[in-house]
Amino acid sequence: MPATLNVIFGPCGAGKTTYAHALARRENAVPFVLDEWGARLFGPDVSGPIEFGWMLERMARCNALIWSTASAVLTAGTSVVLDIGAMRRADRERVRQMAEAEGWSLKWHFVDAPQEVRRARVASRNTAKGETFVMEVTPEMFELLEGVYEAPTPAELEGAVLNVSDHGGSAAPGEALAEALN
Repeated sequence: MPATLNVIFGPCGAGKTTYAHALARRENAVPFVLDEWGARLFGPDVSGPIEFGWMLERMARCNALIWSTASAVLTAGTSVVLDIGAMRRADRERVRQMAEAEGWSLKWHFVDAPQEVRRARVASRNTAKGETFVMEVTPEMFELLEGVYEAPTPAELEGAVLNVSDHGGSAAPGEALAEALN
């Protein structure tokens, strides 16, 4: 079976990282999670509240490094799972074009939940600092990301794997689907 470029997308707090790691385990793929790379590479340099412009500049560098590494992994014949944001339609279109240009098999995975559920998950993650905690997402950052996020069009969802939670429950985001994937 040819290597697949799996791309996870959805709004902040939807459970993308939990889902990405479960999918990578199931598919024996290499996960690339932008927030994890950013925290590892730049987290030690943060001495106070994160400035949005500072973060965007560094996330762009991480994305470039992730893409070059993921490209090499795909070329070697191993599937990858990208959790790199892809919050805007233009971002997703760029991914689609890159995959098409390289001849990669592309599979989209949309992860979502209602805004109030996602906001509560982010607050809980900030407090618990558990397995998927990488950095604090303040209420202001959450609102800023809500303004950046563009919901997918019906055409973008055609053929995508959908993981949409309609409730908060006590489960971690993406947990039910992560269990189903294992």
